[in-house]
Amino acid sequence: MATSATAIEEAVETNIPARMDRLPWSRWHWLIVAGLGITWILDGLEVTIVGALASVLTEKGTLSLTESQIGFAATLYLLGGILGALFFGYLTDRLGRKRLFMITLGLYLVSTVLTAFSWSFWSFVAFRFLTGAGIGGEYAAINSAIDELIPARVRGWADLAINGSWWIGTAIGAASTLVLLNPSLLSHSIGWRLCFGLGAFLGLAILMVRRILPESPRWLMTHGKMEEAERVVKSIEAEVAGEGGVEKLPKAEGSIKIQQRGSIGFGRIADVMWNKYRKRASLGMALMISQAFMYNAIFFTYALVLSQFYKVPSGSVGLYILPFALGNFLGPLTIGRLFDTIGRRAMIAITYTISGLLLAATAFLFAQGALTATTQTIAWSVIFFFASASASSAYLTVSEVFPMEMRAMAIAFFYAIGTAAGGLFAPWLFGILIGTHDKNILSLGYYAGAALMLMAAGAEIFIGVAAERKPLEEVAEPLSVASPA
Repeated sequence: MATSATAIEEAVETNIPARMDRLPWSRWHWLIVAGLGITWILDGLEVTIVGALASVLTEKGTLSLTESQIGFAATLYLLGGILGALFFGYLTDRLGRKRLFMITLGLYLVSTVLTAFSWSFWSFVAFRFLTGAGIGGEYAAINSAIDELIPARVRGWADLAINGSWWIGTAIGAASTLVLLNPSLLSHSIGWRLCFGLGAFLGLAILMVRRILPESPRWLMTHGKMEEAERVVKSIEAEVAGEGGVEKLPKAEGSIKIQQRGSIGFGRIADVMWNKYRKRASLGMALMISQAFMYNAIFFTYALVLSQFYKVPSGSVGLYILPFALGNFLGPLTIGRLFDTIGRRAMIAITYTISGLLLAATAFLFAQGALTATTQTIAWSVIFFFASASASSAYLTVSEVFPMEMRAMAIAFFYAIGTAAGGLFAPWLFGILIGTHDKNILSLGYYAGAALMLMAAGAEIFIGVAAERKPLEEVAEPLSVASPA
């Protein structure tokens, strides 16, 4: 069924969502994955570089930072992410997915280059704040576009795999530090600056790819741009059919009647979220806060733990991050398909529970002095094999359980809440705990992270949403659906 009208004031019946969901997987979808998934790679690169640089940046030949200043810089990066997500998330729902994922990547590129030229503590944290704002804005625009362009039957796996690509950035960052922070090849005064330049290089390359990606047809159809939405879908269908060498694609089942009602304000968003979808909002908060605390607390200070408690040289930190990154990447990639087959509720609860229990066990062993740098890394790798899938599923949940017109803002809101409540002060707090040089005190922070993960698992069991293999419009009806006459 084709679009029957284009006037914003009239109800318009369309089968665009069904046509997008029935498309067979193709090279076009891989292009979407590559062009949009770079967001997570860049964030993983940024976090890893700063983590690996932690001890280097305390040297007199660099910025001469203290451990608490490094933790504060990480906190400012996260604060930038929070504010950037809220600001750009609002604009993403109003102005479109494509426009914003170009703007936010541009902000990241400029800011990370400026970070490479930092001359003091305050210039460093200012540029880190702006870098975080770019990455935070990317989260809202990118996750919205991914969900709306990927077929429903593989949406869970695709989301988890893309979010798990964060650890590709981590591996790249870790590997680069082995060269750029090797004093026999480069002095630390130069090497740390080149580390940040690497992120700008990757971002500039992917900027070219993003220029050819389309606007989300689902966003277009809910904003009165039905003719443009129809053109985009026809173009996608022709490309996918051409790749498969088929004359006729599978039939699209079902249609939806849309009546565009103008921009959605904050009041309307709050009303829908906390009245109609209160349980889903509570679930999103539980999942996001717990994973944000666990990740930001542990990973932002990982290099400090290795250097302070295991005496690992700064130039060798990357060797320990690489297997850690591998475990994190393989988790969503290998078990991600189970989120589409076994289901969201079961798999989210299982991964959160396993992560929490393993973290508590590792905290106990750490406090007892039973671990070495190698066994600590093995323990983290096993824990985060599951924790990476659970963290990615948190983003998947908040991006698919709310109406289309507020999707980017919902992602931004829960990212902001999760990061503010669970992760904003975690790096700074753990920096203080590490500064005590007491394993027993630091282990208390790990126990807190484990408790949060287990509570989130309980929330998923009782109020989780079975969204697997369902069209987005079935999971959460768009606000612009025309009311019956």
